[in-house]
Amino acid sequence: MARTRALPYFSGDEKFSNCFRNGRSAGALFHVAATNVKGISKMNSKQLVLSAFVALAGFLPSSQGAVILSSADGFAVLGGSTVTSVGNTVLTGNLGVSPGLAITGFGPGVVYGTTYAGGTVASQAQTDALSAYNLLAGEAPVQHLTGQDLGGLTLGPGIRDFTTSAQLTGILTLDAQGDPNARFDFQIGSTLITASSSSIRLVNGAQVDNVFWQVGTSATLGTDTAFLGTILANQSITLNSGASMIGRALALNGAVTLDNNNISAVPELTTFWQILLGAAVFGVLQTVTVWRRKTSHK
Repeated sequence: MARTRALPYFSGDEKFSNCFRNGRSAGALFHVAATNVKGISKMNSKQLVLSAFVALAGFLPSSQGAVILSSADGFAVLGGSTVTSVGNTVLTGNLGVSPGLAITGFGPGVVYGTTYAGGTVASQAQTDALSAYNLLAGEAPVQHLTGQDLGGLTLGPGIRDFTTSAQLTGILTLDAQGDPNARFDFQIGSTLITASSSSIRLVNGAQVDNVFWQVGTSATLGTDTAFLGTILANQSITLNSGASMIGRALALNGAVTLDNNNISAVPELTTFWQILLGAAVFGVLQTVTVWRRKTSHK
């Protein structure tokens, strides 16, 4: 059975902070696009709009979530057996369980999205999540981190693996090195565990929707952890009290257990960039209109 609540357009500044990090401002986009269309005063409106979109397309970062996760992309939480919550958990994105049917604790928990307790939508999301899990598990790692704590590390783009468990104590920094399309994939043989108050930081253009954690058994986020990225766990996912995520908690077979948490599914950049592109095209049209007027009076 599906239940729907209205999704807020923006659920917090954090979700969009990386859209602009080390990127070009809207004003710069206007300038570049205007420069590219200068001298085409005889073009009709449709041609002008198309030229502006082509000129701006090269600036868009690539969101990998929808490509890799398919229908599971829109889920903040997806459980295999059950989803349970205590306290005032807030989910921004869809909530689902399959093949199990039990979802408890909402309310007092709140879901800004659609809830699927079994059914074809949740089942398809699980199928797509499994495909993504297998895809990530089959990648060739560029670095082996078995036995190292992720806390205190700064990692560039690439695929890292742990043959057994992975631990995060403190702050992990993911550095895209100026490439907003950079991927950060982690293959973990057994468990992923974070200590209390641990966190992940994205720098130099890193995008939260390009961070993936493939977990061989179960993931546990410690109290007040601030986590980023999509967790795909073969078994269960547990968020202890006060832990938060920007990303997705997707458990293939086991339960997702929540305790006064805040999880925001990664925003699709499409809508945001469509708005920015629309504003940019409007700016281009205005610039060219003024330019035409000036040149026609010479």
